[in-house]
Amino acid sequence: MDAVYALLKERSVRELSMEAVAKRAGVGKPTLYKWWPTKAGLVFAMFHERLARQPEALTTATVEEFMRQRVRSLIDEFHDQFGKVIAELIAEGQSDPKVLQELYDQHIGVRRAHAVVEIEKGKRSGEFSAGIDAELLVDQIFGPIYYRMLLLIRPLDHAFGDALLDQVLSGVRNRQPKA
Repeated sequence: MDAVYALLKERSVRELSMEAVAKRAGVGKPTLYKWWPTKAGLVFAMFHERLARQPEALTTATVEEFMRQRVRSLIDEFHDQFGKVIAELIAEGQSDPKVLQELYDQHIGVRRAHAVVEIEKGKRSGEFSAGIDAELLVDQIFGPIYYRMLLLIRPLDHAFGDALLDQVLSGVRNRQPKA
């Protein structure tokens, strides 16, 4: 894992080779292939061990505050090694759909499901309108963050995250909270 992590600081996932990892780690390629049959599998193992954080529990008074924490946390992660590797895994997935599926199944889908659960709590508590589609709301919030991270065309910072949430949530806040 140390070798993969260090090599990915120097080169992209696409440029990474099992041979380079084996050489840096001081092991034979057969040893790597015994545990990780593909380069993607090895990168995912390092990604989950070193870079990916577990979704945090709701520690805020409102679901909106929780979503703000999640947005800020993701933006911060995208400015670190995590962002580089996730962007490169998405790029790799364009030619290998199994990579995208694993990224979704092991990382994005887990966090997405957690956000949907929190939004549903917000609907039940009256914080958000009962008729909103929680999954679509997650797309509306997090899609633009991934877009900016991948295309690098506009700043991806907390000011953007706050403005994004202000605009998206203005249409879903419940105007008449439950009694």
